Amino acid sequence: MPYLLLQIVLIPLVAAMIVLLVRSRSNFLFGWISIASLVYTTVLMIIAGFRVYADGHILEQHAIGPDVSLNLLADGLSLPVGLIINIICIALASYSLHYVEHRIDIIYPEADADTRNLYFKRFFFLYLFFPAGFMGVAFSTNLISIYFFLELLTIVPLYFIMAQFGYSDYISRYKVALMCLYWGVAGAMLFLIGILLCFTLIGSFEISELTRLSGNPKTFWIALLILTGMATKLALVPLHVWMPWVHAEHPTCIAGLLAVYANIAVYVIVRVLILPLQNDMLVFSMPIMTLALITMVYGALLTLAQSDAKRFCACSTISQISYSVFGVGAMTIVGIEGGIFYFLSHILGKAILFSTAGILVFTMETRDLQKMGGLWHKMPLTAVLWFASALILSALPPTSGFVGKWLFFTGAFQSVQGHPMGLVLVIVAVLSTILTLVYTFLTGFRIFFGPLKKEIADRIPKDPPLTMSIPLLVLAMLAIVLGLFPQPVLVLLQSVIAPF
Repeated sequence: MPYLLLQIVLIPLVAAMIVLLVRSRSNFLFGWISIASLVYTTVLMIIAGFRVYADGHILEQHAIGPDVSLNLLADGLSLPVGLIINIICIALASYSLHYVEHRIDIIYPEADADTRNLYFKRFFFLYLFFPAGFMGVAFSTNLISIYFFLELLTIVPLYFIMAQFGYSDYISRYKVALMCLYWGVAGAMLFLIGILLCFTLIGSFEISELTRLSGNPKTFWIALLILTGMATKLALVPLHVWMPWVHAEHPTCIAGLLAVYANIAVYVIVRVLILPLQNDMLVFSMPIMTLALITMVYGALLTLAQSDAKRFCACSTISQISYSVFGVGAMTIVGIEGGIFYFLSHILGKAILFSTAGILVFTMETRDLQKMGGLWHKMPLTAVLWFASALILSALPPTSGFVGKWLFFTGAFQSVQGHPMGLVLVIVAVLSTILTLVYTFLTGFRIFFGPLKKEIADRIPKDPPLTMSIPLLVLAMLAIVLGLFPQPVLVLLQSVIAPF
């Protein structure tokens, strides 16, 4: 198929233009156009997957102008990342159909039919920039291209969707949207400075050329700049302060994609720094693992203190991302494979958790978890979704989270052999996983068991429309399938990481 990878990146943008130009009185039509385009690109990635298994990798080179090109690579690392993210985008687009309708009713109650139609169109137009940006980051072989797609994600969908459809009043929404913009641009700017320094040394922005930096004294400072920029997006302590505000403000159908936005920095670190510059990166191994441990414990304790449904999920993201960082920070083959595998597991679990919290807010008309209780008999499907996400995020078998944590902790133990303090660090990290088990299941029991709280007894709670719940069940089943049959994904990851 010609231009296979280019289609994967550009089709969502083409669909966004169609959504913008088409006229229809059916609000849901804009959502179905978005879903259809993402299903098509998912099929393309499955086709690419068969070719990667047969040929090892697919490289497409597309000239844009003199000395400017968009080179795309599908290999055992980029393909699983792109495919899982795209499936999440499909699920959350379907979830958004009714959720956006609900948000428009609340934010713009006086809007007439034409105005409501315009808001639907605006939402799905902006939404499609997410998969385009994610696919661009995943498949680009050029550092400038990665920077461009990271900025595309920050400036277009994150800012404007929050500003238009966020939870607070008009002024507060824009303030938090600006906070997201400033932090995102700051992180990307550090990344840009780092890659410009690369160019001054090697005369190329291609990732394949970065090995020429190996052994150069300036490589340490380049890596430090890029790592700091990515740590900003990963919300590692002390660069985490934006995460609770931004995550809590976004409409819940987008919050799952914001978790992907933060997590994909792990992929960038592996692709841009660890694989091409493995020897130079060893000096950062212990500092990265230490910072990740501090963040995972701090984020978990912060989560335990939350009673707001969206802030609960936001603070848990701070903690959960750090496990992937801890794995890749070990800088062993098994550790990196486990870190990437857990990254994929985490974004599946977090998309379900955020969306389930959104269902509770959608149905209960409150974000206060303390006002919820006894919902099992009224919302059994929602309860199943919550505990499915708890299983995934707590890394319990048979979910993909268990496989990811088993691998990266194995890699971490390998990396600290002969280092007593490093061994203590890894053991504390293993024990910290208990905190995830506590806050996910304890909160779930409080919400769904016990007597029905009188504050919500008159609201007749019920499960949401199937377009909201079935896509989340699909994500949960995917996490279980990956947990039971991880080998295909691990084979793909090993094909790129094992030579390291």
